[in-house]
Amino acid sequence: MRLCTFNVNSGRKRMPHLRRLLERHSPDLVFLQELKCKTEEFPGMEVADLGYRAHAVGQHGGRNGVAVIARIPFEVVDEALPGGDEDTHARFIEVKAEGMNIAGIYLPNGNSGGADGYAYKLAWMERLRMRVAERLDSFTPYAVLGDFNVCPTDEDLAPGALPPTDALVRPETRAAFRAITHLGMTDALRALHPKDAPWTYWDYGASFEANRGLRIDHALLSAELAERLTGASVDLVARSEESPSDHAPVLFDLAA
Repeated sequence: MRLCTFNVNSGRKRMPHLRRLLERHSPDLVFLQELKCKTEEFPGMEVADLGYRAHAVGQHGGRNGVAVIARIPFEVVDEALPGGDEDTHARFIEVKAEGMNIAGIYLPNGNSGGADGYAYKLAWMERLRMRVAERLDSFTPYAVLGDFNVCPTDEDLAPGALPPTDALVRPETRAAFRAITHLGMTDALRALHPKDAPWTYWDYGASFEANRGLRIDHALLSAELAERLTGASVDLVARSEESPSDHAPVLFDLAA
């Protein structure tokens, strides 16, 4: 099974890039982030002729938004992360497919909104930790894919790419990420690239050409799924195309 996560930075604008991604790699399940559209505005029919079914969770106001695109059967389990009754951000979708539960997330950046914005990021991460713990406690094979907006270590960003006060690298952010992985989740890209895990994001401008990137798009796998992990790679082609997203798709292969 091939899984993929891709922050498209506009689902409608990046649909040609998505179609080419599907044609290049034939992933079974793709989780998208930052759709920047309402649910009904997502152009899911544009990938239907490639054999993919789409389910989008958009947001009014043209912000955030997540989706799943799959060529295998799936059942939507949740369209929001539990624990945030007043949270109106479209940042979470969880599906059941092939005997496992898989969540696609767009974790808050935390750099906007001052102290309240950063508190929201940490609270969201704690809610995610509780969902992961719940799934693991019930012995559910579980994966969480998406844009985490976290550089877990100093090795996950180019030297000088971010100041130490940035919400993606602050000690509290990294501690919250470790609290999730310490439950028994494996960072899939790091597991297969222990010393040279590639970047997944480059800011617009000269960052891509200079390779001044960040690794913020991750897949966390429960033990059952980590044992099946056979491949993990970043598709640089998508980032090098004309008018790209600032993120590259990340692909993960699981043995049957």
